[in-house]
Amino acid sequence: MSSETDQGPDSQVETRSRKTWDRHQVWLHEGKALAADTAACVRFFSRLPLPAVNTEDDPMSPPDFVRIARAAPLAGAIIALPAAGVGVALGFTQLPLLAVAVLLTAVLAATTGALHEDGLSDVADGFFGGATRERRLDIMKDSRIGAFGALALMISVFLRAVLLAALWQKFGPADAALLFLAGEALSRMLLVWQWQCLPSARPEGLGARFGKPSRSTVQQAFLVTLPVMLPAFFLLSLPALLLALAIAIAAAHATGRLAVAKIGGTTGDVLGAVQQLTGLGFLAGMLMVP
Repeated sequence: MSSETDQGPDSQVETRSRKTWDRHQVWLHEGKALAADTAACVRFFSRLPLPAVNTEDDPMSPPDFVRIARAAPLAGAIIALPAAGVGVALGFTQLPLLAVAVLLTAVLAATTGALHEDGLSDVADGFFGGATRERRLDIMKDSRIGAFGALALMISVFLRAVLLAALWQKFGPADAALLFLAGEALSRMLLVWQWQCLPSARPEGLGARFGKPSRSTVQQAFLVTLPVMLPAFFLLSLPALLLALAIAIAAAHATGRLAVAKIGGTTGDVLGAVQQLTGLGFLAGMLMVP
């Protein structure tokens, strides 16, 4: 069999062109698949009514998180875009920054349907209001909110608003919005990480219905997060960046371990709590050092 070097100049050019074309086709297919996965995640984690983005995207099919969870960080940034836009627009007005941050938080909650906030409140009620694993799971399934859940929700929303106001004051509206989007992407990546590495607390839970992310999916989610995180690498000092990442990762790990201790694993509510707490941790870490 002759090698490429044994072929004539025209054959070598044709072979290289074919290889380049094949690579482009692979990249195009992967790009379409990622776009479809991102759209599926946006629909699942928010109330944004995205139409089909390409032929690989079927809005009517149930999500398969074994695969599409890789796009959760990118979906998180897209879901946060309306809130970031409100923050940028109002940040250049004379409106007090705390009011801007409250409105930004409200827009984000409206976009997600308060999905993750609901998870945080259910986790607080269940983990600290029940004495046994079964009772905790029953409380978490109850649609009513208790004292622990209400308190956790109040602290979370208030702290988020204060931290976002400080972020807008320190970095200005445009740069702060980019850092806010980075935090939203990172929190979804850490959600996927905990989902993959911890057992499910309910056999009929999210993993049973929609699949559980694989280790490969987590690795891909990490790679998807990096472009959205780029502004943080340029806008933050190294100590602030490292501290923000450390607090966010520690919050995700601690929430996961607490879930294992309290109910034996993760649920959709636990994943929502992971997203909320890691997002707050990242915001706090960015502001704790110069």
